[in-house]
Amino acid sequence: MNSLYSELPRLQAELAGQAPRAILKTALSCHDAIAISFSGAEDVVLIDMACKIHPEGVRVFTLDTGRLHPDTYRFLQTVRERYPIRLDIMTPQHEPLERLVAEKGLFSFYQDGHQECCAIRKVEPLRRKLSTLSGWITGQRKDQNTTRAHVAEVELDTAFSTPDHPLLKFNPLANWSASQVWDYIRAFDIPYNPLHSAGYVSIGCEPCTRPVLPHQHEREGRWWWETADKKECGLHVGNAVPSGDAPINPATRG
Repeated sequence: MNSLYSELPRLQAELAGQAPRAILKTALSCHDAIAISFSGAEDVVLIDMACKIHPEGVRVFTLDTGRLHPDTYRFLQTVRERYPIRLDIMTPQHEPLERLVAEKGLFSFYQDGHQECCAIRKVEPLRRKLSTLSGWITGQRKDQNTTRAHVAEVELDTAFSTPDHPLLKFNPLANWSASQVWDYIRAFDIPYNPLHSAGYVSIGCEPCTRPVLPHQHEREGRWWWETADKKECGLHVGNAVPSGDAPINPATRG
């Protein structure tokens, strides 16, 4: 069991209610095997903060599902060129992906839900990456969706931890609102996906993302044909537990 996991109770006590930069600074100082997950506007805020803490650069990874918007691919390159980061791009394994497409076509998720496609295109590549880390840093916020209402500043990742490999997840922006994220982006002239200017708020794969209308919740544009309690792709769903609950000890899991 790694030493970072043994520090979890102390970290939870110290980081509760802290500002994003303080949480991020602690996360980056905990262990070398920690990286920022990058996909959206929140994550670029974290990259910007992290590079100010460690100007020599930070580890960042992203998931290329093969179905992203063209603007998103160009955005990834913009961020790579702007910051001193090592950007690892994780892609799906070709055999299960080819099998899914051969059996069900390219848009099966509209009929039988997005979980199967996301499991191949997103969850498996993420699991592969996280197996090399002791912790990861995400841009999750409590106000993004009902499934994220209890996100903590630091928590055991119950979705990807194993008895032999407990994994911590740091969420520096857990207590921030969308307006605070965008205030930071504008204040420091941070690059963002141009799709945001076209009404897209939460951006994922092209077939599963659409602009939202005024006053709609930001996650309404993701998997709009499904109910709100299913608007997770498997990357974070394991952590949607009340903050007062005790974390699952990976040593006791089956």
